[in-house]
This record gives sequence, C-alpha cells and structure tokens, in this order.
Amino acid sequence: MKTALVLGAGGFIGSHLVKRLKEDGFWVRGVDLKHPEHWETYADDFVIGDLRDPSVIEKVMPIRFDEVYQLAADMGGAGYINSGDNDAEVMGNSILINVNVLKQAEKVRVKSIFFSSTACVYPEYNQMDPGSINTREDSVYPAAPDTEYGWEKLFSERLYLAYNRNYGMKNKIARYHNVYGPYGTWDGGKEKAPAAICRKVAKATDEIEIWGDGNQHRSFLYIDECIKATVDFYRQDKYFEPINIGSERNVSINELVDIVCEIAGKKLTKKHVPGPLGVHARTSHNELITSVLGYAPDENLEYGLTQTYQWIQGELNK
Repeated sequence: MKTALVLGAGGFIGSHLVKRLKEDGFWVRGVDLKHPEHWETYADDFVIGDLRDPSVIEKVMPIRFDEVYQLAADMGGAGYINSGDNDAEVMGNSILINVNVLKQAEKVRVKSIFFSSTACVYPEYNQMDPGSINTREDSVYPAAPDTEYGWEKLFSERLYLAYNRNYGMKNKIARYHNVYGPYGTWDGGKEKAPAAICRKVAKATDEIEIWGDGNQHRSFLYIDECIKATVDFYRQDKYFEPINIGSERNVSINELVDIVCEIAGKKLTKKHVPGPLGVHARTSHNELITSVLGYAPDENLEYGLTQTYQWIQGELNK
C-alpha cells in the first residue's frame, strides 16, 4: 500500500485532500495543530503536533513517504491577512514550518513535496484594474505582493525550488486562487469571502454588510476542482515550476452577494462598510495548467456556492 503524509490535514483543503487520498487507496498520516473542525478526519493516523518544532516533523516523517503534501501555514481571510496585525506571526510561523519540513524530507530522502502557495504572491501593480489583471505565472517578478503573507509564500516557493536544484528533489508548487466549499471556516475572522457571504446571507433578513464598495473582483475555485488539480499536478513528472490552480471566472463581491442571495431566495440591501480589502482585482490565468494537465478547473460558481450555502445554513441551524 502506498503512503501519503498531509501536513495541515486539519485545515479545509487538507482535510478534503486526505479524503481523496484514502479514496485512491493510500495509507494516510495527517498532521496539524487541531483535528478538522467541521467533520471527522479520514486519515489512518492523525497526529496533533506543532510543525514549527523540528522534533515534531522528525516524529511524523521518520521515513520516506510516497507522497507528501505541505499545506500547513498560518493563514486566513482578508480580515486576518490584510489587517497587518498578524504579519510577524504569519511570516515567522510559516517559514519555520517549511524549513523544518524540507530539512527532514531531504534527510529521509523524500523525492517530492507538493507545496501549496497562493495567488497572493502576485504583484499588487498587476491587480488594480479588473480589465487588465495579470496573474501569468511568470508575472510574479518584479515582486510586489500586497501582504506579508504573499511575501512569505514567495520566499517559501524559492526555498522549495532551491531544494530541487541543490538536492535533486522534484517539488511541485501550486498557487491557489480563493478555494471554497463545505467543511471550511465560515466565521471567526479567518473565513474567506464565499463562506463569509453565505453566512451573512443565511443570517440576514433585510440587509448585508459588505467591506468596501463591493467592486473588488476575484475568482473562486470549488474545493473538488482544487483537489483534483492538486493531485494531478503533483503526480505528473514533466513540470516543476509554480503553477496556478484557480478559476478564470471573475466576479465582483457585489455580484457574489447577488448569486448567494438568489440561491437563498432572499432580497437584501447591501450596506457598504469600511474593512480590509486586499488588491482590487485578482483572477487565475490557466493557460499553463491547461497545457501541463490538459484541462482547466470548472467554473460553475453557482453549483459550488449552492453546496457551500446549504452546508453553512445547516451549521447555523444546529
């Protein structure tokens, strides 16, 4: 039986990834500071551990695994990442994790690690106008991310690539673009926009608060599409540079609210309030992933939001 190690298995994407790997017949070890918050883990072995501590990664990766997925990071939605209040923790925690993981992986001769990067690495100057967004993978330099989270991810990308060059590893790096779906964080400040809006709409009777003017543009990728692209990209053996995993369908936050309101069967007044916004416009560019994998993720936002809204509504009704 093949073995897989998922670091960050208590998180939203990590917990879905564990489920997929079990369906593929792997024995799976998951590691995180906590168990998945909203459902039971599918992992054969789940270790509660702090990957900032080198002894923890030595314990959970004492030998080589067939597949290693590194999704552990200090992260959250705009309310956490863009506020500026958590920059030192976000950068320091994630850098420590990645240094520890790579050192131990090289020691036990792990051949390849999948590293989850982010669209936040792209320069702010290329994401100001919804009509001229540039998130081609090679547009990342000259570097100018709008958050320290983006800077940390960009540094970590370079670290994984350095291990490829210096130690003969075949690490794979994907830049995720706003992944959403059921069983993810939906309140508390670390939730992403789709979950936050689904929660607000489900609870609202007359109006909904939106940060800023609502004209910020984003693309959103449903979790099932993310997991498929992640596994397919990791298992291919011809491309070893960072690649986008996201949707090219670009909508404003106002449009996102309208879609969720239609799903909920509600007519709500939008109340625009001050709040952290991030870059003005961001969407995925999928020419490269299409050429490497032969497809691009689906863009059925209405389906994904329906699944997410119904799950969050169920959570609220518990």
